[in-house]
This record gives sequence, C-alpha cells and structure tokens, in this order.
Amino acid sequence: MFNGVQKKIKDFFSSPAFGIVGASSDRSKYGNKVLRAYIEHNKKIYPVNPRTKSIEGIPAVGDISELPDDVKSLSIITPPAVTEKVVEQAIAKGIKNIWMQPGAESEVAIRACEQHGISVIAKGPCVLVVLGFRG
Repeated sequence: MFNGVQKKIKDFFSSPAFGIVGASSDRSKYGNKVLRAYIEHNKKIYPVNPRTKSIEGIPAVGDISELPDDVKSLSIITPPAVTEKVVEQAIAKGIKNIWMQPGAESEVAIRACEQHGISVIAKGPCVLVVLGFRG
C-alpha cells in the first residue's frame, strides 16, 4: 500500500505544472498554505479561484477549463461536495493526477477518478507534510 502511494506521489510531482483548486488569499487557510508549499519548491502553479485575479502575486484562473495543457496534476482543497464537481471538470480537461487534501475527499469523487483512469491520492498524506512546508 505505502509503495503504491509513493508511486502515485512521484507521478503526481512529475507534472510540468500544477493546478491548485481552492487556492486562497487568506494565509491562514490550507488553500493558501498548499500554494505556498509549491512556491517554496519552485513549482509552476496555477491557483484556481473564481473570486480573485491573483494569489500570492500569481495570476489565478477561474475554472479548471482555463488551465494550460501542461497542468497534469491538481491539488484539491475544497469541501467534498465541491470536490465532486472539480473532478468532473478535471475529467473533461484530461487531468492525469489528483491529490485530494485531507478534508476534501469524497467517495463519489474518488470513484470517478478511478473510473476515468486518473491517479488519485486520497485518505492519505497531506501535500504540506510531503513537501515539508515551513510556512
């Protein structure tokens, strides 16, 4: 099991660019901390938030459909009901890897990923722990 998760994590981070769904301008929220963890590791990122134009100085997109084609991996930091909608959009966009942060997981969304061949990390480690976020 653990080795399977390690492979999924390795595959996830092999993406040339990353979408962060639920990215937030509020530095106390996980959506902001996850975004800053990617910044600390010099990752090419695209915050996804329909309510703002930029987060931490990085231009945001309003919707998954607006992400560039080099985004193959998504971090999702949203309530489970929103995660289900996000996964539907990710399937349509051709996203290959999804990491549902603790609290964002939904059984419906996990099954949808599996049915559409998307590698999904859920019910497991938080990206902040894996990246060693220092804040």
